[in-house]
Amino acid sequence: MPRSRAPRRIRTVRIALAAALLAPLAVACTADPVPATSNTAKGVPAKNGDRPVTVKVTPSGKRAEAGQPVTVTATGGRLTSVTVTDAKGTELPGKVAADGRTWTSARKAAPGTTYAVTAQTKAEGGTSATERSSFTTTPADQVNKVDWRPGSGTTVGVAQPVSLVFDHPVKNRAEVEKQLKITTSNPTEGSWGWMRDYSGKDRVDWRPKDYWKPGTKVTVSAELNGTASSAGRWFVRDYTTTFTIGSRQIVKVDLDTHQLTLLRDGEKVRRIPVSGGTPGGDKRSWRGTAVLMAKEGTINMNSETVGLGNAYDKDVAYSMRLTWSGMYAHAAPWNARWFGNSNQSSGCIGMSNADASWFYAQVRPGDPFEITGKDTKGVVAPNNGFGQWNMSWADWQGTSALR
Repeated sequence: MPRSRAPRRIRTVRIALAAALLAPLAVACTADPVPATSNTAKGVPAKNGDRPVTVKVTPSGKRAEAGQPVTVTATGGRLTSVTVTDAKGTELPGKVAADGRTWTSARKAAPGTTYAVTAQTKAEGGTSATERSSFTTTPADQVNKVDWRPGSGTTVGVAQPVSLVFDHPVKNRAEVEKQLKITTSNPTEGSWGWMRDYSGKDRVDWRPKDYWKPGTKVTVSAELNGTASSAGRWFVRDYTTTFTIGSRQIVKVDLDTHQLTLLRDGEKVRRIPVSGGTPGGDKRSWRGTAVLMAKEGTINMNSETVGLGNAYDKDVAYSMRLTWSGMYAHAAPWNARWFGNSNQSSGCIGMSNADASWFYAQVRPGDPFEITGKDTKGVVAPNNGFGQWNMSWADWQGTSALR
């Protein structure tokens, strides 16, 4: 009987062994749950075998470097959209590359600003996800501000340049100039040029090749926020202004014949007898093209402020500034006997009260005064008001930082 029991024991062992082998196979055929990842949109799990997209933002951290574009890079998938906003909700414009791998901002990150980054991605297997992050740029050591001419919404003469004067020195002139844009309502060729302002500050002007065409509408845009003017000095805002060019008025001043002539659209409007600066010394007038900077009305003129001792100290009516150094056109009734006959002023262009009143009402800032005469102090310098019209076009172009 022992022969009949042995086979049963062998079968029992084989069945137990088979059960043991089948148990792990059943576990291996069960799908593992997808682990939660930071870039899975709204908790939606990725598809089987679809790895999450890795997103990298540059710059990053709590003391990120300002003054560079923001870039977002995707690995293991592509970007479908990216938004980068500051604390005020202002969005940095940018564009996703054609291959969907990178997004680059069109503007630079400004100093002392926290940016929130939201990147929409799609993995290789089709899973959509959202990745959020933020970074903060280091603050500016010093802020550089800008003084503008002409003012927004004004109508100016055909010789008016765009002029920007900076609070602090600008070392990165080329980088700053790249952020400046002039848009005109008709084709107008022009160029930026750098100089040291009469005040000693850095300055950049834009003038057209020739006088503006009347009626031209001009928009000036300076997207300077996030641009470094020099080490540690930054611009932290953008600037914009618009203005319109008025009628073509040109003032011809002949110091040899002592006459001023106002031309409008090529036609003579009126001729006025004047008296210019006294020949033979520091009281001589400037020659060349000076641009009417401002109509200042009645002001006090003191000779000591322009290095002429105590020659005069008086209130002067209908004052029209032509240079920073103190040359004006104005009423000068005390010189009445010299109008049309002799140059006997302290450098300004004087006329009667009646003529000055009429003339003051006709002209506007930006009108050119084309001054000729044998005995003068020389030509108006580019930084002495708006004397850049006394430079050739080629020379003016050469003062651009981008040439």
